[in-house]
Amino acid sequence: MSKKQFKSLLDRTKEIIATGMWLGFSPIASGTVGTIPAIIIYIFIRWFFNPELQRIVILLFLTAACVGCVVLGEWAEKRYGKKDPGTFVLDEIAGFWLTVLFFRTPDLFLTIVWAFVATRFFDILKPFPANEAQNAHGGWGILLDDLLASVYAVLFLKAASWVFPWAFGY
Repeated sequence: MSKKQFKSLLDRTKEIIATGMWLGFSPIASGTVGTIPAIIIYIFIRWFFNPELQRIVILLFLTAACVGCVVLGEWAEKRYGKKDPGTFVLDEIAGFWLTVLFFRTPDLFLTIVWAFVATRFFDILKPFPANEAQNAHGGWGILLDDLLASVYAVLFLKAASWVFPWAFGY
C-alpha cells in the first residue's frame, strides 16, 4: 500500500467514524439521523450486558466518542470547511450516551424515546452555557455543547419522571 493509498484509507476511516457511518450526510436533520448508531449500540448494551455492567460499557463508549470528537474535530472542520460541520455527528452520539448513562427507565423503548427526544431538543435549543461552549477550539467546541445539552436533558428527564412517573414506565 502506497503512502497516498494509506492516507486515503485513513481519511475514509475518519469519515466513517465522524459521520456516524455516513448518516451525518443525511440531507434532513443530519444530527438527528446521525444519532441512530448510538441508539443501536445502546440497544445491544441493554440486551447483552447485565445491569451492573451496562453503565461501565456505556461509559466506555461515551469516552471513546468524546476522545474521537476531540481528535477528529479539527480534521473535520478542515475537511468540510466550517466550524462544527453538520455532517460530523460523533458529538450527537456522545450526547445520547451521556443522557442514557444517567437517565434510564425500566423500559428500553421508553428510555430510547425520552433520551433521544430530550437530548436532541436541548442540543438544538442550546441553552446557556451550551451555546457558548461551541466557541471552544476544534473538537472541544464540537463536543462540549452537546455534552452540556445532555446535562440539561438528564435534569429535565429526572424532574419530568418524578412529576409524571406513569409517562416513564414507573
